[in-house]
Amino acid sequence: MGVLNVTPDSFSDGGKWDTTDAAIAHAPALTAEGADLIDVGGESTRPGAGRVAPAQEQSRIIPVIAELARQGLRVSVDTLNSGTAEAAAAAGASIINDVSGGLADPRMASVAADSGLTYVAMHWRGHAQKMDALARYGDVVADVRAELSARVEALTGAGLPQGRIVLDPGLGFSKLPEHNWQLLAHLDSFADLGFPVMVGASRKRFLAASLPAGAAISERDLPTAVVSVLAAQAGAWAVRVHDVAATRTALNVLGLVDSARMEP
Repeated sequence: MGVLNVTPDSFSDGGKWDTTDAAIAHAPALTAEGADLIDVGGESTRPGAGRVAPAQEQSRIIPVIAELARQGLRVSVDTLNSGTAEAAAAAGASIINDVSGGLADPRMASVAADSGLTYVAMHWRGHAQKMDALARYGDVVADVRAELSARVEALTGAGLPQGRIVLDPGLGFSKLPEHNWQLLAHLDSFADLGFPVMVGASRKRFLAASLPAGAAISERDLPTAVVSVLAAQAGAWAVRVHDVAATRTALNVLGLVDSARMEP
């Protein structure tokens, strides 16, 4: 899943693709580099980010989604807002990627159910302005599993079929660095829940621990690619990344090794 932030303030690439024309022009490059999905978002969810009105969010991303869908690209919409999800579905999106798992907007579960689209439910405890203060766990793996299971119950209760649900453990959202590493070390625990799993580690703060002090955010692409391989080995359905080429190369290496294992 290649990230396409149509925003001026995303933490790693804010402003690069924040016009309709720039975003539309960038998407084919992501596909050429190996993205199977283009994840289009119009509201930054970086720590401390302010909210964006749904109307503004939609003005940023709906024209982009409509054009990419017209070109035959597979598009997901990265949104917390049910109205934006509805508009994106009408514009041709095939996936709703909701970092709140339906908690931010009480209509989202029913909208997802009615849309017919795949729905990615991420583990979430609160909006960007306060999420760091909510990073308190007894056992982070068990707690996140339990909270995601509760979201599944709520979503299916609203009519969303289990077969259209994807789970995301929410790396970086209400998580301290040690929580993220523990979740990565136990990704198989989430695959065991019986749903496809998406992993979004790309360029996040906790990856800085693997780099020299003061390293640029873009230098987190190599550890992102390594995490992507670990996620694939743990059975992940998708990884969400900014640098598609690096992750695609890393996954190609894994695929060649796996193929060699199967040879007589």
